[in-house]
Amino acid sequence: VQLQASGGGMVQAGGSLRLSCAASGRTFSTYVMGWFRQAPGKERKFVASISRTGTTDYADSVKGRFTISRDNAKNTDYLQMNSLKPEDTAVYYCAASTMFTSRLQSSYDYWGQGTLVTVSS
Repeated sequence: VQLQASGGGMVQAGGSLRLSCAASGRTFSTYVMGWFRQAPGKERKFVASISRTGTTDYADSVKGRFTISRDNAKNTDYLQMNSLKPEDTAVYYCAASTMFTSRLQSSYDYWGQGTLVTVSS
């Protein structure tokens, strides 16, 4: 499967952005989908995931501000980001897993190219 992340950009603190991850192929509904982010000079970290049945998981740093969702008919999942903070600035990557919901990068088989989110103070 190929993943294409989009929707990044520059926004002021307190603003919102919605990231999209479009997947190729007919088996999107069978994948667990996740979002990770990598801030400048830091390691890539888990942000959110959504299971095949819609169960979600979030990093503590984004809980209550970010919402992950999926539309299997469109082969796309989304990351709605509200109340953005400067510390949310990062390259955001979407990923797909054939296994199970996980916060571990090693559990994900496919990765998108990343989309840059910049939050100014």
